[in-house]
Amino acid sequence: MSKTKRLSLLLASSILAASLAACGQNGNAASSGNATATASATVPAPDDASATSPTASNADAASSSSSAIPAQTESPQPSTSPSAAPSAAASESQHAVQGTPTALRMAGTKIGWTGGKGWIARTDDGGKTWHTQYKHDYEVLQIFALNDRQAWATLDIGDAKAVKLVKTTDGGKNWSDAGQIPSYAFFHFVNENEAFSGSWTTRDGGKTWQELSVPKDQVGDVYFHDRSNGWAVTQTAGKKFSFLRTQDGGKTWASVYSKAWEEQLNGAVIRSAGKNDAWIELIGGSGMTQTSYSLFHTADGGKSWQPVVANSTAGAGPAPGFKMDDKGVPSNEGSSPGTLYVVDTKTAFLGGQCQACDNPNTLGYTTDGGKTWVNDKPQLPGYGKQLIAAADAKHVSWILTDSQNASVLYVSQDSGAHWTKTHTFAKPEDSAAK
Repeated sequence: MSKTKRLSLLLASSILAASLAACGQNGNAASSGNATATASATVPAPDDASATSPTASNADAASSSSSAIPAQTESPQPSTSPSAAPSAAASESQHAVQGTPTALRMAGTKIGWTGGKGWIARTDDGGKTWHTQYKHDYEVLQIFALNDRQAWATLDIGDAKAVKLVKTTDGGKNWSDAGQIPSYAFFHFVNENEAFSGSWTTRDGGKTWQELSVPKDQVGDVYFHDRSNGWAVTQTAGKKFSFLRTQDGGKTWASVYSKAWEEQLNGAVIRSAGKNDAWIELIGGSGMTQTSYSLFHTADGGKSWQPVVANSTAGAGPAPGFKMDDKGVPSNEGSSPGTLYVVDTKTAFLGGQCQACDNPNTLGYTTDGGKTWVNDKPQLPGYGKQLIAAADAKHVSWILTDSQNASVLYVSQDSGAHWTKTHTFAKPEDSAAK
């Protein structure tokens, strides 16, 4: 072979080798890209409606290793970039709830539900994070839970005589229509089929409701603890109020306490933690952004009553059942009543509000059936509705709402002696748009 031919052959071989090397590099790059795409596609996508496992807090999510693929239980949304931890802003948007909460219920120290206008959300970590489970078109009025799987919610559908009832039996993974309650009163289920709301009861899970007999001249809503035992407040023209009890499902009512009072009752709130137990809050007069109120308790079926709280105010007059100068009964902080939440026969929480104050929200409680009353130290902001829920006598959740500012959840693990700011909800839509 001539020298010229040998040089030509060597040059052609070099060009071919270089081309093959380049093709090999491009092939490896393409293969790498396909592997990344495959890995990304096989990451299990979390189900928003199945947030039943504890989730990492925003801070935990932000501090995750950038090389780790987020686990299913640590993120409410599929990660768009499995090799990068979510930003603080992205993490916050994942856990943010749409707006002002209007209902709250805890099914344990860690598990509970809250809801607002158009949504219901669940927490599995004591309120640090919330995950929206159910979206709808109405405002949530109340949530009640028997346990961490069975819960119900009432929605305001604009019907003056009835509210929509929805339920879940799997912890919130699925919510379904459960009928309508012909009452706006507080409702509670005693088992999966039987419930009470004011003078109405159901024994088929809410599909049909029957009205129970109630006494004349009642004030506020009656309260049935079960199908036999119930309580009511009545008021006569002679400036006298009475507490009545039924033990036969409303067929007969007997007065178990009466007291003369010179003013007019404007409301009553009744709760019960046992067939012989009743906590009755009376609402008196109002004036100068103040409202008088009082709280009574019985644990023996009405044979004896413990005056728990008596709040007389200069603008609203004497507390129901008392005179302005009566001594010996504790007063709750706040010039008007907040929310009453009864935990058991010994423990109850009662909020107070002062609309003329910079920090209007206070909370008082008893853990001995009302013999002593403790006024909590915090005075906290928020000019909206108070939402209180307690898993037991020690673990208490307290949401303070506001029409302009973000609502805030505070949690106590020692019956209200100390509070921790646990979660800040998204601002109301109207104020956020400004």
